[in-house]
Amino acid sequence: MTRPIILIIDDDVQVLRAVSRDLRAQYSKEYKIMSTESALEALDTLLELKNAGDVVALFISDQRMPEMPGVDFLQKAAKIYPDAKRVLLTAYSDTDAAIKAINDVQLDYYLMKPWDPPEEKLYPVVSDLLDDWHTHYIPVFKGIKLIGYQFSPQSHTIKDYLGSNLIPYQWLDIERNEEAKNLFTVNKLTNEQLPVVFFEDGSYQSKPSIADIAVKIGISPQLTNQIYDVVIIGAGPAGLAASVYGASEGLKTLLIERKAPGGQAGSSSRIENYLGFPAGLSGADLTHRAISQARRLGAEFLSPHTVADIQERDGYKYVILDDGSEVISRSIVITTGVDYRKLEVNGVDKFTGAGIYYGAAITEAVACKDKEVYIIGGGNSAGQAAMYLSKFAKNVFVVIRRESLAATMSAYLIEQIDNTPNITVLPCTEVIEAHGENCLEALTLINVNTQATVKKQATALYIFIGAKPYTDWIQMGIIKSKGNFIETGRDLASYDNFGKSWKLPRDPFLLETSCPGIFAAGDVRAGAMNRVASAVGEGSMAISFVHKYLAEV
Repeated sequence: MTRPIILIIDDDVQVLRAVSRDLRAQYSKEYKIMSTESALEALDTLLELKNAGDVVALFISDQRMPEMPGVDFLQKAAKIYPDAKRVLLTAYSDTDAAIKAINDVQLDYYLMKPWDPPEEKLYPVVSDLLDDWHTHYIPVFKGIKLIGYQFSPQSHTIKDYLGSNLIPYQWLDIERNEEAKNLFTVNKLTNEQLPVVFFEDGSYQSKPSIADIAVKIGISPQLTNQIYDVVIIGAGPAGLAASVYGASEGLKTLLIERKAPGGQAGSSSRIENYLGFPAGLSGADLTHRAISQARRLGAEFLSPHTVADIQERDGYKYVILDDGSEVISRSIVITTGVDYRKLEVNGVDKFTGAGIYYGAAITEAVACKDKEVYIIGGGNSAGQAAMYLSKFAKNVFVVIRRESLAATMSAYLIEQIDNTPNITVLPCTEVIEAHGENCLEALTLINVNTQATVKKQATALYIFIGAKPYTDWIQMGIIKSKGNFIETGRDLASYDNFGKSWKLPRDPFLLETSCPGIFAAGDVRAGAMNRVASAVGEGSMAISFVHKYLAEV
């Protein structure tokens, strides 16, 4: 934690130096001593300190200053740091102004010049004030601060990005948090500028894009290679495994991710059946370990960037990014995974990001405290989310169309749900409408057998239905299944148009697509198992086929 600040303001340079010298001699180990001759400069500095999350414990201001009297300065400074102690440095002739200031600006003390010896006239006063300040001081968060409305889709997008990338941040609800209101007031911001992100250097961005944030915090690096051996598109478990094995085996490896690493698995609150972790681990923890391992071995990571297209020219693969730039590679592994299918129900689009979320929005769990929460889906991801949210919510309801979870969820999760008193499974049930004004407030449910409907209060709805492959962006002639999953290996021979694109004398490798040198692994591949371990296996296997392909060209 950074040291609290003692700020001294005095236009008399000799007095300023003397006060600063005496205070540094006594307090510099525990406090940062700052000083300035200008009251206006001091106010600008205070604004920067406030935005950066620094804290001021004590102001010492001379009363007689040309830019403004000390009392006026303390009054303005108190609006920025209302809890800081305030001391007015006065001559004998300014005593009346100092006494008046006790009421006008809640002055804590007025100190007569000169204060020699400081051991008798300065240190006892300052120490008492600092001790009192410490008694009521609660350390502030030092880092990125996000201010917005709780049920704002834009705020949710930023929270989800920062949380998924394991970037520490503090969420401040503008409607409930006094610090948020204070930051808005001192920076003269308006609600129309929400959400606003304050950075550690004191700067801020209004309604920033994810790309803007990534550039600001330095996680959108520049590429270092002109031509890569392998570009991996998608940083889920399969993509992370491919990047680890590609880099460890000496390939110039680039991993590209459009959102945050980890994919659907990265948002899981607890994975309990992954080999080697008897106590389980979170998706975020697994992702953090994998991305750190890949980088340590030499893989480059480019995020957030969306791939718009893949093209082939002169024997090389060109990856076209959303900003129009191109990445050249000798081979490609597509590991873009799947997205949850949209729930086509009245009101869902209106409240998406404002109480309705696709996937495990762990960043919103705290807002569900003592509230009614609903989950749609009967798979493991839904079960893990239910267990996590049950720690916060008053009640969690799992809505499924089947009669039970037995056919879709692992036995260990079913047992945990059965033993959690505030989780209720609603079988043979669907959500048919979402209600609310500015955010989700209620849901209409229907029993699929009896057609009976009921309207229930709901603060949040988490959706885990279906698996739609993220392949719409692929424009070249890569063969896909009817469900838009990428076909690979021997299964390609069953397609009539396979012979038009495949001209090599050999058959495609097991994970190779209809375009030589372009591979697919993980959930995006037709016939893949929807398990983290199998995705990791396919990602590492894909690199072995990349080696075989590169040996041919």
